[in-house]
Amino acid sequence: MHVVINGDYKRHRRRLVEMITDFDRSGEMLVKGKRNTIKIFPLDGKTVNIKAFQIPNAVNKLAYRYLRKSKARRSFEYAKKLLALGINTPEPMAYGEERNFWGLNKSYYLSEHLTGQFSIRQPLEQKNFTNREEILRQFTRFTFHLHEKRVWFLDHSPGNTLVREDSNGQYQFFLVDINRMQFKKLSRKVRLNNFARLSADKKALSIIGEEYAKLTGWPKKATTRAILEADQKFRAGRKKKQRMKRLLGRK
Repeated sequence: MHVVINGDYKRHRRRLVEMITDFDRSGEMLVKGKRNTIKIFPLDGKTVNIKAFQIPNAVNKLAYRYLRKSKARRSFEYAKKLLALGINTPEPMAYGEERNFWGLNKSYYLSEHLTGQFSIRQPLEQKNFTNREEILRQFTRFTFHLHEKRVWFLDHSPGNTLVREDSNGQYQFFLVDINRMQFKKLSRKVRLNNFARLSADKKALSIIGEEYAKLTGWPKKATTRAILEADQKFRAGRKKKQRMKRLLGRK
C-alpha cells in the first residue's frame, strides 16, 4: 500500500493507514455506489471521509500505474491547490493506492468530513427554497472566482458543491468530487458552458446568467442565452446517451 499523508496528519499515519487497510470491514457507510464507496471514521475529534474508487479495468490499471495519476492522487493534489488559491474544499488528509507491477487496484482519498451543509442541488431544484435567489447569486460569484483563478471544474454538477451558511448570513461553498479539473485561462465559451451540468430550471439559470454578466461586464441577454443554450445541449446529449444505453441493454 502506497500512502501519502498531508502535513500535520503525519502524526496519525498509523491510524490513517489502518482505516484504508480495514476499509471493507469497518467505518460508517455513507454512500455505496456502483463505482465508488464512501465511509467515515473518527479521528482525534474530527471525522475522516474516505472515498474508495472502484478497481479500474485492465487497460486503466496500467495507465493509472505508469501513465496517469490515480483519481485519489489527483483529488489530494487538486485539493491542496484549490486551498492555496483560496477556494474551499474539505481539507485533504491523505491518499492511498493499492498497486503492483500489473497496475493500480483500489485507490482511496481521505479528507475532512463536513457537517452542517447542504448541496447546491437543493436551491437549484426547489423553487421555494429559503433565500434561493441570494444563494444562487452567491454561488455564481463563487463560480466566477473559480474561473478568475483559472480553475475549470469539469464536474460542476449539483451534487459537487456543498453550501454552508456562516454567522453573518453569507454562504460558503465547498467543492467535492474534484478529481477532474484543469487549471488554465478559460475562454468565454468554456466559462458559460461550465454551468450546463447544473440542469437547473430557466428561472435559476436566468439568475445565474444575470449575475455572471454583471461580474464580467458582458451583455446580460447574450450571457443568459448562452447559458440556457448550453443547458439544452447538455440535456439533449444526456438523453441520447440514455437511449443508447437502453438499446444496448445497459442500465
